[in-house]
Amino acid sequence: MDAALATAGLDAAALDAALARHAPPRVELPPFTPAEIEAWFRGGEIEGDLGEQLLVWAARVRGCIDVELAEGLAALKRGDRLAALGCHFDDYAREALDLGKRAAENLARLGAGLPDRPLLREALRSGRVRLRAGETILAVAVGDAEAAWVERAGEESVRGLEAAVRAARARDDASGHARGGTGDEDGAWVELRTQLPPEERRVLDEALSVARELEPGASRIEQLEALAQEYLAEHPGDPDADDARPLGPGFRARGPEPARRGAVASLGRDGWADLPDVPPVAAPDLSLDDGLTAQELDARLRALAACRAGWDRLIGLCGYAVKRSGMHRLSGYGSFREYVEERLGLPARAVEQRVALEARLAASPALEEARRRGVSYEKLRVLARLHEPEIAQWIPRGLDATCVALRREVEGEREGQLRARGKLVTTLPRGVAVLLAAAIASVRERHGHALSTGTCLAVIAFHFLATWGDAPGRSPTRSRRIRERDSGWCQVPGCSRHAAHAHHIDFRSHGGSDDPENLVGLCAFHHLRCIHGGYLRVLGRARGELVWLLGGQVWAGPQRPPATGSAGDAAPAAC
Repeated sequence: MDAALATAGLDAAALDAALARHAPPRVELPPFTPAEIEAWFRGGEIEGDLGEQLLVWAARVRGCIDVELAEGLAALKRGDRLAALGCHFDDYAREALDLGKRAAENLARLGAGLPDRPLLREALRSGRVRLRAGETILAVAVGDAEAAWVERAGEESVRGLEAAVRAARARDDASGHARGGTGDEDGAWVELRTQLPPEERRVLDEALSVARELEPGASRIEQLEALAQEYLAEHPGDPDADDARPLGPGFRARGPEPARRGAVASLGRDGWADLPDVPPVAAPDLSLDDGLTAQELDARLRALAACRAGWDRLIGLCGYAVKRSGMHRLSGYGSFREYVEERLGLPARAVEQRVALEARLAASPALEEARRRGVSYEKLRVLARLHEPEIAQWIPRGLDATCVALRREVEGEREGQLRARGKLVTTLPRGVAVLLAAAIASVRERHGHALSTGTCLAVIAFHFLATWGDAPGRSPTRSRRIRERDSGWCQVPGCSRHAAHAHHIDFRSHGGSDDPENLVGLCAFHHLRCIHGGYLRVLGRARGELVWLLGGQVWAGPQRPPATGSAGDAAPAAC
């Protein structure tokens, strides 16, 4: 690690290319045993200190790359660039840049706000203000108040900034000033597990199908929410129940609950260990402005993402070592989340996900082999849901398929296995879980407390069918039959949306027929913006003989070419 710091150096200004000075170093980090990590990091060994410094340095560079990405992603959302690239925003971010939906949306929000905040933009691009602090003050650093907030962001802790922003926004509310949400609160997720025999499963499936027809494009979560709302509208539950009440049997937290601010004791800013500082790194300048075409912007964003990926690998490895050893607590931080936000200056959720994946990789030779062969981060997260013996057989699919196709196939196989065992497992935001738990409690109040969770779900579904099963518009129209044939999904490669329309491959105005093989299910964006906007074409016959053309070229979705080699081997040329 010492060699890594010396080789890459923090004085990379001598490098000429815009991204060469931000390229990840050629570092080979061997797998460490838990005992070695404990000894190095807890014992104060030099390897532990260097590993922590390498982590901070990687976070500095990753943060400045994210600032440039933020402006590029904001530009991507303007005009018809997304239609020209044939993608929804979150699908493009996931497939082309290996960025999760939430991370991409938060960066785009930041990038959209920077043109009106020149002082904050300069501070972020120079590295004087770190990414997490910039996101925290974005909503209030406006007008005459911008300079003061930027100065505070360079000096105060993130927790202190959050408290100050809450107070400022409370004052604005009291004054009647409108404000928008920051969008950076981590919502808790809950997993629902229950037995669901075949006859009850059929009732639930039919009710979910009706909910999807009534609200085209609704997700499974939104469909379950609709079922619960319909039941509670006629059979209200306990009016004194609140979100803090236990959800009941069948529900359990999915992964660690987000730490509440102030819930973990911390020594505070003055009590944190005097760890060596790492100089800030300025953002690269790729001129990601509105003068670029969609294709030019796409090329620059992909180059940034490739550069970012190497640093993310270092962050995952070193972050895993720091968290595993407890070094963050020895340094006075109350939690790893606090360490990430204050010491690294990055949003905690993304780093925690990286570290969690590293922990899974450390215990899974098959998953490590998938990474070695070039499976992307977002696809590794999908494969990590599988049992160890199953992963190897999915690696070829992980290399060839889009991320959304891989996820559907993995989830489909898992769903089939659960159905065969008569089980239902679904993940819900806590807000929807609270609503569903209230409906289940109402069923038990009316029909008996001994009813299983699965039976209660069937009762809720039956009520929905009784209410909406004969609703107008449920006749089996041609469009509905085509969308059902296509499993309800938009058929454009890489699209994650439900199909809302049935599109004629050969236009009816050109003599195309209404035969099923001349129709394909599409979401509204791809149908109206991309195809009828002239950016995307589809040829052939449905279902299995379709050819997609984007800009006149055969197109298989916004995939990234597989990366090869270990993270530390990422070559500067890739940037």
